[in-house]
Amino acid sequence: MTVNFDTIKYVAFDLDGTLVDSVPDLAEGIRMALADVELHTVTDDDVRNWIGNGAEIMLKRALSQSVTIRADIDEALYTQVRERFDFHYANNGHGKTIVYPGVKETLTELKDAGYTLGIVTNKPYQFVPEILADLDLAQYFTDVIGGDSLPTNKPEPEGLFSLRDKHGLSNENMLMVGDSKNDILAAKNAGFASVGLTYGYNYGEPISDSTPEFVAEHFNQLLTVLSTEKTA
Repeated sequence: MTVNFDTIKYVAFDLDGTLVDSVPDLAEGIRMALADVELHTVTDDDVRNWIGNGAEIMLKRALSQSVTIRADIDEALYTQVRERFDFHYANNGHGKTIVYPGVKETLTELKDAGYTLGIVTNKPYQFVPEILADLDLAQYFTDVIGGDSLPTNKPEPEGLFSLRDKHGLSNENMLMVGDSKNDILAAKNAGFASVGLTYGYNYGEPISDSTPEFVAEHFNQLLTVLSTEKTA
Protein backbone atom coordinates (compact mmCIF):
# COMPACT_ATOMS: atom_id res chain seq x y z
CA MET A 1 0.00 0.00 0.00
CA THR A 2 1.32 3.44 -0.97
CA VAL A 3 0.99 5.77 2.00
CA ASN A 4 1.04 9.54 2.19
CA PHE A 5 1.81 10.15 5.84
CA ASP A 6 0.86 13.82 5.40
CA THR A 7 -2.80 12.74 5.37
CA ILE A 8 -2.64 11.11 8.83
CA LYS A 9 -4.84 12.77 11.46
CA TYR A 10 -5.40 9.95 13.96
CA VAL A 11 -2.73 7.67 15.47
CA ALA A 12 -3.93 4.52 17.25
CA PHE A 13 -1.48 2.77 19.55
CA ASP A 14 -1.24 -0.68 21.03
CA LEU A 15 -0.42 -0.65 24.75
CA ASP A 16 1.63 -3.64 25.99
CA GLY A 17 4.97 -3.87 24.21
CA THR A 18 4.38 -0.57 22.42
CA LEU A 19 3.91 2.10 25.08
CA VAL A 20 4.75 0.08 28.19
CA ASP A 21 6.67 -3.01 29.25
CA SER A 22 4.09 -4.83 31.36
CA VAL A 23 5.64 -8.30 31.38
CA PRO A 24 6.88 -8.28 35.01
CA ASP A 25 3.43 -7.49 36.44
CA LEU A 26 1.58 -9.81 34.07
CA ALA A 27 3.98 -12.65 34.82
CA GLU A 28 3.61 -12.12 38.56
CA GLY A 29 -0.18 -12.17 38.25
CA ILE A 30 -0.02 -15.42 36.28
CA ARG A 31 2.39 -17.01 38.75
CA MET A 32 0.12 -16.13 41.67
CA ALA A 33 -2.96 -17.44 39.86
CA LEU A 34 -1.28 -20.73 38.99
CA ALA A 35 0.01 -21.10 42.54
CA ASP A 36 -3.53 -20.64 43.86
CA VAL A 37 -4.57 -23.80 42.01
CA GLU A 38 -1.29 -25.60 42.74
CA LEU A 39 -0.03 -25.65 39.14
CA HIS A 40 3.39 -25.11 37.58
CA THR A 41 5.04 -21.70 37.58
CA VAL A 42 6.12 -19.54 34.60
CA THR A 43 8.98 -17.14 33.92
CA ASP A 44 8.92 -13.57 32.66
CA ASP A 45 10.48 -14.78 29.40
CA ASP A 46 7.69 -17.34 28.98
CA VAL A 47 5.05 -14.66 29.36
CA ARG A 48 6.84 -12.31 26.97
CA ASN A 49 6.16 -14.84 24.21
CA TRP A 50 2.50 -15.35 25.16
CA ILE A 51 1.26 -11.74 25.10
CA GLY A 52 -0.68 -10.20 22.24
CA ASN A 53 -4.04 -11.91 21.87
CA GLY A 54 -5.75 -10.88 25.09
CA ALA A 55 -5.97 -12.35 28.58
CA GLU A 56 -7.82 -15.55 27.67
CA ILE A 57 -5.26 -16.66 25.09
CA MET A 58 -2.36 -15.59 27.33
CA LEU A 59 -3.65 -17.66 30.23
CA LYS A 60 -4.44 -20.68 28.07
CA ARG A 61 -0.88 -20.48 26.76
CA ALA A 62 0.30 -20.38 30.36
CA LEU A 63 -1.76 -23.49 31.12
CA SER A 64 -0.32 -25.14 28.00
CA GLN A 65 3.19 -23.86 28.76
CA SER A 66 3.44 -23.05 25.06
CA VAL A 67 2.35 -20.51 22.44
CA THR A 68 0.36 -23.39 20.97
CA ILE A 69 -2.69 -23.97 23.15
CA ARG A 70 -3.44 -27.58 24.08
CA ALA A 71 -6.74 -28.92 22.81
CA ASP A 72 -7.51 -30.62 26.13
CA ILE A 73 -7.48 -27.58 28.42
CA ASP A 74 -10.26 -27.89 30.97
CA GLU A 75 -12.55 -24.86 30.69
CA ALA A 76 -13.46 -24.98 34.36
CA LEU A 77 -9.77 -24.84 35.26
CA TYR A 78 -9.24 -21.94 32.87
CA THR A 79 -12.16 -20.08 34.44
CA GLN A 80 -10.69 -20.60 37.91
CA VAL A 81 -7.25 -19.40 36.82
CA ARG A 82 -8.77 -16.41 35.03
CA GLU A 83 -10.65 -15.35 38.15
CA ARG A 84 -7.49 -15.59 40.25
CA PHE A 85 -5.40 -13.74 37.65
CA ASP A 86 -7.93 -10.92 37.39
CA PHE A 87 -7.92 -10.62 41.17
CA HIS A 88 -4.15 -10.53 41.53
CA TYR A 89 -3.50 -8.28 38.53
CA ALA A 90 -6.12 -5.80 39.73
CA ASN A 91 -5.01 -5.78 43.35
CA ASN A 92 -1.22 -5.92 43.21
CA GLY A 93 -0.77 -2.67 41.31
CA HIS A 94 1.43 -2.00 38.33
CA GLY A 95 4.63 -1.02 40.08
CA LYS A 96 6.87 -3.07 37.79
CA THR A 97 5.29 -1.83 34.56
CA ILE A 98 7.40 0.89 32.93
CA VAL A 99 6.91 3.35 30.08
CA TYR A 100 9.35 2.78 27.24
CA PRO A 101 11.97 5.48 26.59
CA GLY A 102 10.80 8.40 24.49
CA VAL A 103 7.10 7.56 24.72
CA LYS A 104 5.90 10.54 26.76
CA GLU A 105 8.04 13.04 24.89
CA THR A 106 6.87 11.73 21.52
CA LEU A 107 3.19 11.60 22.53
CA THR A 108 3.46 15.18 23.80
CA GLU A 109 4.89 16.39 20.50
CA LEU A 110 2.32 14.50 18.44
CA LYS A 111 -0.59 15.83 20.48
CA ASP A 112 0.78 19.36 20.39
CA ALA A 113 1.06 19.04 16.60
CA GLY A 114 -2.66 18.35 16.33
CA TYR A 115 -2.86 14.58 15.98
CA THR A 116 -5.68 12.77 17.76
CA LEU A 117 -4.34 9.80 19.71
CA GLY A 118 -6.08 6.64 20.87
CA ILE A 119 -5.37 3.18 22.24
CA VAL A 120 -6.55 -0.12 20.78
CA THR A 121 -5.34 -2.94 23.01
CA ASN A 122 -6.30 -6.57 23.48
CA LYS A 123 -5.84 -6.15 27.25
CA PRO A 124 -9.19 -6.30 29.10
CA TYR A 125 -10.51 -2.76 29.42
CA GLN A 126 -10.95 -3.00 33.19
CA PHE A 127 -7.19 -2.80 33.70
CA VAL A 128 -6.36 -0.07 31.20
CA PRO A 129 -7.55 3.23 32.75
CA GLU A 130 -5.70 2.58 36.02
CA ILE A 131 -2.48 1.68 34.21
CA LEU A 132 -2.68 4.83 32.10
CA ALA A 133 -3.38 6.95 35.18
CA ASP A 134 -0.63 5.35 37.27
CA LEU A 135 1.94 5.88 34.51
CA ASP A 136 0.80 9.43 33.71
CA LEU A 137 -0.29 8.53 30.19
CA ALA A 138 -4.05 9.07 30.32
CA GLN A 139 -3.98 12.72 29.25
CA TYR A 140 -2.63 11.90 25.81
CA PHE A 141 -5.50 9.74 24.60
CA THR A 142 -8.94 10.72 23.35
CA ASP A 143 -10.14 7.12 23.06
CA VAL A 144 -9.33 3.82 24.76
CA ILE A 145 -10.58 0.50 23.37
CA GLY A 146 -9.87 -2.69 25.30
CA GLY A 147 -9.90 -6.27 24.17
CA ASP A 148 -13.44 -6.75 25.48
CA SER A 149 -14.85 -3.34 24.51
CA LEU A 150 -16.20 -4.71 21.22
CA PRO A 151 -17.26 -8.16 20.00
CA THR A 152 -13.88 -8.72 18.31
CA ASN A 153 -10.31 -7.64 18.98
CA LYS A 154 -7.08 -7.41 16.98
CA PRO A 155 -6.24 -8.68 14.40
CA GLU A 156 -9.88 -8.01 13.50
CA PRO A 157 -10.31 -4.37 12.39
CA GLU A 158 -13.47 -3.51 14.37
CA GLY A 159 -11.69 -1.34 16.94
CA LEU A 160 -9.90 0.67 14.28
CA PHE A 161 -13.07 1.12 12.26
CA SER A 162 -14.90 2.36 15.36
CA LEU A 163 -12.31 5.10 15.90
CA ARG A 164 -12.34 6.11 12.24
CA ASP A 165 -16.12 6.35 12.17
CA LYS A 166 -16.42 8.10 15.53
CA HIS A 167 -14.20 10.93 14.32
CA GLY A 168 -15.60 11.10 10.80
CA LEU A 169 -12.28 10.20 9.19
CA SER A 170 -11.21 8.15 6.19
CA ASN A 171 -8.78 5.25 5.95
CA GLU A 172 -6.09 7.62 4.67
CA ASN A 173 -6.33 9.61 7.92
CA MET A 174 -5.58 6.63 10.17
CA LEU A 175 -2.31 5.10 11.40
CA MET A 176 -1.83 2.05 13.67
CA VAL A 177 1.36 1.76 15.75
CA GLY A 178 2.23 -1.52 17.45
CA ASP A 179 4.82 -4.14 18.25
CA SER A 180 2.89 -7.29 17.30
CA LYS A 181 1.76 -8.92 14.09
CA ASN A 182 -1.77 -8.62 15.50
CA ASP A 183 -1.44 -4.83 15.32
CA ILE A 184 -0.12 -4.85 11.77
CA LEU A 185 -2.73 -7.37 10.62
CA ALA A 186 -5.49 -5.28 12.20
CA ALA A 187 -4.27 -2.27 10.23
CA LYS A 188 -4.07 -4.27 7.01
CA ASN A 189 -7.55 -5.70 7.59
CA ALA A 190 -8.83 -2.16 8.08
CA GLY A 191 -6.97 -0.74 5.09
CA PHE A 192 -4.92 1.58 7.34
CA ALA A 193 -1.21 2.34 7.32
CA SER A 194 0.91 0.93 10.14
CA VAL A 195 4.21 1.38 11.94
CA GLY A 196 5.82 -1.71 13.48
CA LEU A 197 8.11 -1.40 16.50
CA THR A 198 10.97 -3.85 16.86
CA TYR A 199 11.39 -3.83 20.64
CA GLY A 200 8.11 -5.28 21.91
CA TYR A 201 6.45 -8.68 22.08
CA ASN A 202 5.97 -10.54 18.81
CA TYR A 203 6.39 -14.25 19.58
CA GLY A 204 10.08 -14.06 18.69
CA GLU A 205 9.31 -13.04 15.11
CA PRO A 206 10.72 -9.89 13.44
CA ILE A 207 7.98 -7.30 13.08
CA SER A 208 9.25 -6.65 9.55
CA ASP A 209 7.86 -10.07 8.55
CA SER A 210 4.37 -8.56 8.90
CA THR A 211 5.29 -5.81 6.38
CA PRO A 212 4.16 -2.62 8.09
CA GLU A 213 4.61 0.52 6.03
CA PHE A 214 7.42 1.63 8.36
CA VAL A 215 9.60 -0.25 10.84
CA ALA A 216 10.94 1.70 13.83
CA GLU A 217 13.56 0.63 16.35
CA HIS A 218 12.74 3.51 18.72
CA PHE A 219 9.40 5.08 19.58
CA ASN A 220 10.57 8.60 18.80
CA GLN A 221 11.12 7.63 15.16
CA LEU A 222 7.39 8.33 14.78
CA LEU A 223 8.41 11.97 14.66
CA THR A 224 10.37 11.29 11.48
CA VAL A 225 7.43 9.43 9.96
CA LEU A 226 4.82 12.07 10.78
CA SER A 227 5.04 15.79 10.25
CA THR A 228 4.82 17.49 13.65
CA GLU A 229 4.26 20.93 12.14
CA LYS A 230 0.49 20.65 12.02
CA THR A 231 -1.59 23.24 13.75
CA ALA A 232 -4.03 21.90 16.29
